[in-house]
Amino acid sequence: MTIADGPHEPVLAPVAARYAWWLGLPAHRTAERDVPPEQVWAMPVVLRMEKTRPPSRTSLLEAAASAALAVCLDDEARPGGAWYEPLYTWTSGHIRKVARRARGAHWEAVQRLPGVTVDVAGAQARALVPCRVGDLPREVARLQISGSDLPADDPGPPPDDRPVLLLNPRVAMSAGKAAAQVGHATMLLAALLDTPDLTVWAMRDYRCAVRVADQDFWDEGVAAVSDPQRAWGEHGLVAVRDAGFTEVEPGTVTVLARWSRS
Repeated sequence: MTIADGPHEPVLAPVAARYAWWLGLPAHRTAERDVPPEQVWAMPVVLRMEKTRPPSRTSLLEAAASAALAVCLDDEARPGGAWYEPLYTWTSGHIRKVARRARGAHWEAVQRLPGVTVDVAGAQARALVPCRVGDLPREVARLQISGSDLPADDPGPPPDDRPVLLLNPRVAMSAGKAAAQVGHATMLLAALLDTPDLTVWAMRDYRCAVRVADQDFWDEGVAAVSDPQRAWGEHGLVAVRDAGFTEVEPGTVTVLARWSRS
């Protein structure tokens, strides 16, 4: 993968530089812990959760994962596009996401904000262009973060034509927390892929499969990503490690993302 230097590099370039150090890319700044909370940048991810017809947990997570990446790779996210500056500012720090739930008129209201909505088997999620937490649009700020949980489901084996995002089987996460984590995972995968693979994925609308990992496979995978260059080169495997701001301990591996080499 070739990443352009300078202020007009792709918005995922800072993600690759920070998480894929073995590529020999220049490090990007990641300084937020001393920033006032209202000045922190985050991507709002809105999950549609209607009372009368709640979505399946797996489908909703898959929609959120695809939507988060679709915003980053939209035409408006290219240098010169309307979304480029806020996205690049965001990816140059921690790639924080905050998931909120919406239904009815509140869901319709967020459709007018800049972002991308993805539908997977009737489950819908909309990822919005990042902004400072203190500058959240009113349509988003009024939405609740808590209560965004859904019962576990059994989606069956993942399809062969898409990357698989494996959730930590030993860590309980709300649907909102898991949605943010799988959104991180698709961004990491995209930041590492070469142009042909990324083009193929784009043709499939960045669809992915979310599953809870088998415990034995999880242990093997976590051991493998201790050597991230080898894990990626040999197995197409990359880990999401959480910063520990909510729900889990800092450094917890929440997702193992696997790109099929076939």
